[in-house]
Amino acid sequence: MKDTISRTFARYQRTFTEFTTGQKVVAVLGTAALLLAGFLVFRWAATPSYAPLFSNLSSKDAAAVIDKLDADGVSYKITNGGATVMVPKDQVYTSRIALSGAGLPSGSSEGGYSILDKQSLSTSQAQEQNNFKRAMEGELSKTLEALDGVQTAVVHLAIPKKQVFADSQDPATASVLIATRPGTTLSAEQVTSITNLVASSIDGLDPAKVTVTDSAGRMLSSGDGAAGTAASTRDQQVTDYQQQLNSRIQTMLDRVVGPGNSTVAVTANLDFDKSVTETKKYGYDKNNAPLSSTKSSEKYNGAGARSGLTGVVGPDGQMDSSGTANSGGNGVYEKSSETSDNAVDLTVERRENAPGSVRNLHVGVVLDAATARTIDSNVVQGLITSAVGINPARGDTVQVSTLPFDRTAEKAAKAELAAAAKADASSRQMSLLRNSGLVVLIALIVLLAWLKGRKRAKARAEATSYVVEQLRLDALERANAQPVETSAALLALESTEQSETEDMLDELAALVERQPEDVAALLRGWLVERP
Repeated sequence: MKDTISRTFARYQRTFTEFTTGQKVVAVLGTAALLLAGFLVFRWAATPSYAPLFSNLSSKDAAAVIDKLDADGVSYKITNGGATVMVPKDQVYTSRIALSGAGLPSGSSEGGYSILDKQSLSTSQAQEQNNFKRAMEGELSKTLEALDGVQTAVVHLAIPKKQVFADSQDPATASVLIATRPGTTLSAEQVTSITNLVASSIDGLDPAKVTVTDSAGRMLSSGDGAAGTAASTRDQQVTDYQQQLNSRIQTMLDRVVGPGNSTVAVTANLDFDKSVTETKKYGYDKNNAPLSSTKSSEKYNGAGARSGLTGVVGPDGQMDSSGTANSGGNGVYEKSSETSDNAVDLTVERRENAPGSVRNLHVGVVLDAATARTIDSNVVQGLITSAVGINPARGDTVQVSTLPFDRTAEKAAKAELAAAAKADASSRQMSLLRNSGLVVLIALIVLLAWLKGRKRAKARAEATSYVVEQLRLDALERANAQPVETSAALLALESTEQSETEDMLDELAALVERQPEDVAALLRGWLVERP
C-alpha cells in the first residue's frame, strides 16, 4: 500500500514537472479554488442554523439568560441591540425549557405591581401611596412598550393628596417619554391613544393633563386637551388636505396634457374654531283644540242707552260734531268678547360644528405653453371647479394660466441619467468582455494542456508498447535459442522481477518520451547482439 502511494505520488510529481509555466499556474489555481470551495461548503454545512430563543428582553433578563447558556455550554448569538437571544434551531425548545425551569426570563424589572408585594403592616400611608404611584408608573411603561413602534416608555405621575373639599383638590398630571424604534414615527392617532390610555388608568386624571414627548425632545401632546391636540396637528391637517386636492388635480391634468406638462398649487384655509349654534322655533297648529277658552257678553236695554254711534270719540267721551247719536228715550246696548289659549310648539335645534371645515380654497394651475397650445384654459378651469368643489360664494378662486416651462433642470438631469446609464452599460460590457476573455483564456489554456498531455500520453503509450514488444520479441528469440532449462530460468526471473515492472515502465516511458530515437537505436543494438 505504501509503495503504491509512493509510486502514485512520484508519477504525479513527474507529470507536474513536465508541465509548462502556464499549465502549472492553472493547475495550482484550480487546485486552490477547489480546496477553497470545499472549505466554504464544509463550513456552511457545519454552521448551525440559529433561531430566536427570547425576544424583547430587558438588559437584566438578557444577562441572566446569557450566563445560563454559557453555563450549559450552548452557543448563542445576540441581535436586536441585545434584546433578542438566538440559539441553534435544534436546541431552541430544550434551552427554553431549561431556562424556564430556572425562572428565566423573570419578566419583571423591579417595577410594576411587584412593588406592592413587598409591603408589610408597618408600611406608612405615605409610603403606601408612593409605592402605588411607582407601581402604576411601571405598569404603564410596560403597557406602552407593547405598542407597535415603541421601544422604551417612561411614565411619571403626579398624584396629589385627596382634599376634603373638591374645590381645593389639585388635579393629577402625567408626563410620558417615548423612545421609538429606528425609522419609526408616532402618528397623531397613536399619540392620542397613548394620552387616553394613561388618563384612563389613573383615577381623576384628565387627558388634558397628559404630556407626551419623544426622545428627541419634541412635544407630541402639549397637554391642552382636545383643543391642544387639534392645534398641535393643525399644520399637518392642512398639509394633508392640500396634498390630497393637489394629487387629485395633478392626476387629472396628467391624463389631459401629459405628465410633467402642468403644475398645481393648492392653498386651503381651514376653520379650526369650534362653534355651537342654538335655534328656537315656535309653531301653532290651527287644527288643535285650544287649551282654554273664555267668553263674555254684556247686554243692556233701558233709558239712556245709545246705539248706532258714529264718528270720533273726544277726550271727554263725547262724540264730535260728525257723530250721530240716538238721544231717544229707551235704548239697547250689547257687548261680547272671547279669549282662547292655544298650545304653542317649541323646537330647539343645537348645531355643533367640528373644527376643520373649509373657509375658502384657492387653486393655481400652470400649463406648459409648448404642449397645451390647443387646450382651452376655460375648460380646464371648469374641470377643476367640478373636481374639487369650488364654491365662489365662500371666496374660492381658480386660476389657470399657460406659460412656457423652464426645462433646463430636467434636461440636465436627463443628460446625467443618460451619461450614468451609458457609463453603467459600458462598465457592464467591459466587465462582461473581461470575464469572457478570462474564461476563454482559461479554457484555451486547459484545452492546450489537455491536447498536449493527450499527445504526450499517446506518444508515451506508443513508445512504451513498442519497447515492450521489442523486449518481448527479444525474450522469445532468446528462449527459442537456449535450452529448456534456460527458458525456465528466464520465466523464474520474469516472475521475480514482475514487482519492478511498473517502475521500470514509468521510467522507460519518460525516457522514450524525451529521447525516442536514441531508445529505438539502443533496442535495435540489443536485438542484434547474441549471448
